[in-house]
Amino acid sequence: MEHNNVHRAFGVYGIIITNNKLVVIKKNGVPYINRFDLPGGSLEDGEFLKDAINREIKEETGLKVSKMKQLGVTSFKYPWHYLDYKMNQHITVFYEIQEFAGQVMNSVKQFEGQDSLGSLLVDFDELTTNNASPLVLKAKDYIQSGVFDTHDTSLENWHVLPENERAFTN
Repeated sequence: MEHNNVHRAFGVYGIIITNNKLVVIKKNGVPYINRFDLPGGSLEDGEFLKDAINREIKEETGLKVSKMKQLGVTSFKYPWHYLDYKMNQHITVFYEIQEFAGQVMNSVKQFEGQDSLGSLLVDFDELTTNNASPLVLKAKDYIQSGVFDTHDTSLENWHVLPENERAFTN
């Protein structure tokens, strides 16, 4: 896979399990638009990792984290035409959210930069390459195997879903 002309994104993401289901967000921003994604995202200027994951989970799901464990860092590289870039490398720090309070919110407050339409609980068997981000699939693998794989992933056939292929309904 080509290594030049690569946009790099960095973010923190939480794996939250409740009632034997994964908490996912309804993604409303590219490149994972219209797919299930993990709650999380970019850091604000000067923000620490733990502060960012706490803020992102609260904004995107309504849940308040009280205990977490960092699992590791990995990246995903895939074709994506963004600005003048042809590829994206998404560098991700994963956290297992061990304790939290609140209820998963189906819809969340919208503001500039908000890329979650809300959150929901999804059975692991329902999460596939057709409806989930690579981060969700990494989380599913971790949950099923008990081992967090830090190997980087190249997705040569990645494509952004159009509006009519939305994995969820509002």
